[in-house]
Amino acid sequence: MNGKWVAGFIVLAAILFGGALYYNQEYAFYDRVSVGAPAAEVRATTFMGTTEDLLAEGFDGVDAPTSPIKYRACFSTPLSIAMMTETFVPYEKAAPLIAPRWFDCFDAKRIGADIENGTAFAFLGEENITYGIDRVIAVYPDGSAYAWNQINHCGEAVFDGNPAPEGCPEAPAQGQ
Repeated sequence: MNGKWVAGFIVLAAILFGGALYYNQEYAFYDRVSVGAPAAEVRATTFMGTTEDLLAEGFDGVDAPTSPIKYRACFSTPLSIAMMTETFVPYEKAAPLIAPRWFDCFDAKRIGADIENGTAFAFLGEENITYGIDRVIAVYPDGSAYAWNQINHCGEAVFDGNPAPEGCPEAPAQGQ
């Protein structure tokens, strides 16, 4: 009889822990980005090295103070792909990260596949928006667009405990 109580307690504890873990991953740390907030301003980097505001309509975004790579956004832009490819720096290794399930306008798998097959085009939003993190923008010919933060080559090295590669800005001191 005691074994059933112990097994039941273990199962109940596992269910509660699993539910709490799921809630924390999907809901607890994400906040909607308000239109007009700094995170809702969409910018792209020109070939001249400056960032320009993009015309963005219907912005919907999420972010979290717990990690710089939790940012995701969906919007549309009236800018043509032809104009954007002549003006803004392409992003070579764009890899959108999965968004929380409830933020359903952002489908990372589809966006990534479309970038790979040339249906969507990735551009550098802002390099080192925080150290080692780039903002990336993907745009479709119909004007639908998506943005996310992605670890860049400087961040990959430094976050693994290695010195910053040549050409990278100096890494911030630990604890900053």
